[in-house]
Amino acid sequence: MNLRRILKHLLTPHWIVARTFPRRTLDAIAAAIQASEQTHEGELRFAIEAGLHATALVRGSTPRERAIEVFSALRVWDTEHNNGILIYVQMLDRHLEIVADRGISARVLQEQWDAVGRRMEQAYRRGDFEQGTLAGIGEMTQLLAAHFPLRGAPRNELPDRPVVLP
Repeated sequence: MNLRRILKHLLTPHWIVARTFPRRTLDAIAAAIQASEQTHEGELRFAIEAGLHATALVRGSTPRERAIEVFSALRVWDTEHNNGILIYVQMLDRHLEIVADRGISARVLQEQWDAVGRRMEQAYRRGDFEQGTLAGIGEMTQLLAAHFPLRGAPRNELPDRPVVLP
């Protein structure tokens, strides 16, 4: 257990997310998700968390483990064709995870999602949160359109608006 990491997470205010992802950036992300879902059968969900809760810290949860918890809590798995994808940003650990449901992961390898996530993290390290996110969503759109092209009218089973976790 890393005491410094625990204190950092517990003492960092939640509102720092709004400095990095202001309303206009959240609006741009929502619009990009909505446009993306017009071209493929996948369902994207974007979640941002400033710091981890005490229980996750004491357990020593990794960002991947927390992303899977958020995937479940936001019910990203609850789509008719198991085609939900979560983009999870954990700000204090400066980590991003992409979690794909089994319908998606049957055709797109996790390594491909990880590569997109690492490029998004590189943009974030440069302070380019909005464009880094939009570029990542663009890459995800290309992968999804290639493997899961839209058949029929688009469906929207998950909210497009990013969620800022408390």
